[in-house]
Amino acid sequence: MAAHDAWALVCRLFSGGTPVLRGTLSPHHVAALSVLGKAVKPTTMDQSFVLCPHCQQHRAQVWGDGRGGRMCRCPDCGPVAVEANDGTALALDEDWLRQKMRLALGIESRDGIDDLGDGVWRLGDARRSPVLLARDLTRVLQEPALLDRVRVAGGDIRVITPRPRTMRGSPFGPGVEWLALEERFTFYGGGVVLVGTPSPAAQQTVADPATPVYGPFSADIKWATLPDISGTPIRFTDGQAKVFEAMWSFKGEATTAERIMRRADLDSAKPSDLFKIKAKDKGKPEPAAQHAAYGALVVTQQRAGLYSMPCATGALA
Repeated sequence: MAAHDAWALVCRLFSGGTPVLRGTLSPHHVAALSVLGKAVKPTTMDQSFVLCPHCQQHRAQVWGDGRGGRMCRCPDCGPVAVEANDGTALALDEDWLRQKMRLALGIESRDGIDDLGDGVWRLGDARRSPVLLARDLTRVLQEPALLDRVRVAGGDIRVITPRPRTMRGSPFGPGVEWLALEERFTFYGGGVVLVGTPSPAAQQTVADPATPVYGPFSADIKWATLPDISGTPIRFTDGQAKVFEAMWSFKGEATTAERIMRRADLDSAKPSDLFKIKAKDKGKPEPAAQHAAYGALVVTQQRAGLYSMPCATGALA
């Protein structure tokens, strides 16, 4: 699922705050670069060390081979030739991220972005609620004065950070809402959207039944807007819509086919049954698009018999 992988890469780059070698990216993240466009840009890093081009497990020092080329010595692989693209690095355009986050939260353009230092920014006010974006939750917890600097009368504070690995529950008390960057936002249509809330387009064009409201889905889950698959919204059958509605209700949690189909009130054994292309429909664009949409939206763990829909993670409805 390109959009899901794209957002995971954005979160990784933002959390680290430094460029990463292209060679360290997973195949899914490399494929997602074409989706992200200008959000991620090439940059330069110290070329005296590279990730071993052969095993990609160790960083090794680079030296000239005396013939105009370069070599490194990997602890496992020994001497390995280093090509020019082995040092290619990528960085997140963080200004792009902050601007897209403001749009996702409906922050008025007249509000500027304030850099509070050390990886913390005040994005503006969303409906009288100040919004902080921080690279690390610990930074905000260790300096409560940051919250006092942006607090306004009658408005709660929203703090957005990547989720720490050991985090459970809410780290703040009343008056401060914490939003996990990876879970409460996602990449969609070239921008960022707040998961589980109507997109700006949905708020402006309520008359269009296909307008995305729940992630890529319309208000009745009978349409999905997936630009990577179709240039127009994809319409689903009633049974397919029931499957997606049931999966959305699990909020991204991996669950069994039995639970999904029971909640959808359908007799089929597993969700994919509703998306199979019948012999008489082969070559028709609509069934093909429905089948492709299922493949893009649903993650299947075949051995465990579990199904999940990442775009529903943290859904409020």
